[in-house]
Amino acid sequence: MAVVGPTGSGKTALGIQIALNFEGEIVNADSRQIYRHMDIGTAKPSQAEMSQVPHHLFNLVNPDAEYSLAQYQADAGKVIRSILARNKLPVLVGGSGQYVLGLLQGWRVPPVPPDYELRKRLELQASDNIDLLYSRLQELDPEAALKIDKRNIRRVIRALEVCLQSGGKFSQVKRKEAPGYNTLMVGLTMTREELYRRTDRRVEEMFKQGLLTETANLLALGYHECLPAMSSIGYKQAIQVLRQEIPLDEAMVKVKNETHRYIRHQYAWFKMTDPNINWYDSSQDIWPAIKAKIQSFLNPAN
Repeated sequence: MAVVGPTGSGKTALGIQIALNFEGEIVNADSRQIYRHMDIGTAKPSQAEMSQVPHHLFNLVNPDAEYSLAQYQADAGKVIRSILARNKLPVLVGGSGQYVLGLLQGWRVPPVPPDYELRKRLELQASDNIDLLYSRLQELDPEAALKIDKRNIRRVIRALEVCLQSGGKFSQVKRKEAPGYNTLMVGLTMTREELYRRTDRRVEEMFKQGLLTETANLLALGYHECLPAMSSIGYKQAIQVLRQEIPLDEAMVKVKNETHRYIRHQYAWFKMTDPNINWYDSSQDIWPAIKAKIQSFLNPAN
C-alpha cells in the first residue's frame, strides 16, 4: 500500500502506525531522503521511529551521486518483492510524486542518457533568463511544462534534454508492464492554512535542531553547493546564511515560502480528484477509518 500527500501532513507517523498494525515494512518514496548526511533538512524519520519497524531505501547514496527514477524503480521493486515474499506488507511512504507514480504506474523512463555539455549550456541560459528557457519547453512540450515548476531548473533542463536529444516529448512517457500487485493508496490532506502552519513550525524546528550545522558539515565533506541535492529547500538557504549573504530570519521566511510552493506542487501530482487515492483529513481522528479500509483491502472476502 502507499501513503501519499503533501509535506507536513503526517505521512511518516501514519506509515509507521500501519506497519505496526499490519506487519508492514516502510519503503521510502521521498527523493531527498535517499541521501546520506541529510537528515534534518529532509525531515527524515528519526532513529527512534526507524527502530519501530523495518525501513528501506533511506541513506542509499551520497549527496553527489546521480540517482535516477529508473534506479529508484529498480531498487524499490526489488525491496517490495522481497517484503511480499516474506508475507509482510510493503508500505510505500513519501511525497515525491514522480517516485510514487513512476513506480506504481510502471513508467518507462525516456531512454536518453545525460548530455552534460548540453546541460551546461542550458544552465547558462537559465542563469541569464529562466523565463526564456521555460518558454522553450512550453513550445516543445506544453504538457510537460504544465507539470514542471519553472523554478525547478533541474527538471526544466532534463525535460528539454529529452526533447532535444530524442526529437520527442518528455511528457510522452509510455507505460511498461504494471507491477504484479494491487495497491491501496491513502492520501493525507488538511486545509491549506493548517498545512502552512504545520510546515512553518517544522521549518523553525529544523533550524533549532541544527540545520545550519548539518549544512556546514556537508560543505566540509566536499559536497558542492551546486549539486542537485544541495539545492534542496532548506539547504540552499542555510548556505546563504553560512556565507553571511542573508540573515537567519530571512532564510527561515524563504524556506517557509518555498515549502508552501512545494506543497502546491505536490497537489499537482497527487490530485484530490484522483479516484485511485483515498483521501483523509489528517487533522481529524482518521485511524479507525483507515484501519477498516486496509482490513477490507487485505481481506476482500470479509
